Amino acid sequence: MSTRQPKPSTPAERTGSAAGGPTLRVIRGEGKRRPPEPLTSRDAVARVLIEAGADLLLRHISSARAEEIERQVDQVLELFDRVDSAPVLMPVLRRHLDELEALMRETRARRPLRRGG
Repeated sequence: MSTRQPKPSTPAERTGSAAGGPTLRVIRGEGKRRPPEPLTSRDAVARVLIEAGADLLLRHISSARAEEIERQVDQVLELFDRVDSAPVLMPVLRRHLDELEALMRETRARRPLRRGG
């Protein structure tokens, strides 16, 4: 049985351990934050909740703000489900999406600036 390891093809793949552990891959983003996406789908709304959770863990936002974001996300997701069976509720969903977007704009504006680079 050979103990020879295959040679990594790129420098980014060479960050793994020599014992054959998992390798890490560098994702090129040049440290630039992606612009916020419009809240037009359930997935986009779910990503807001993930963003708020990360901000809470990093202590960029208070637990009260995170709870408010979670409450609004829950309302919006419920409205998405209700709009499927009652399209007349679309203006209500749009209003709640606008409120959530406003809350997230305010939250992002309060977030501390990233240092380093």
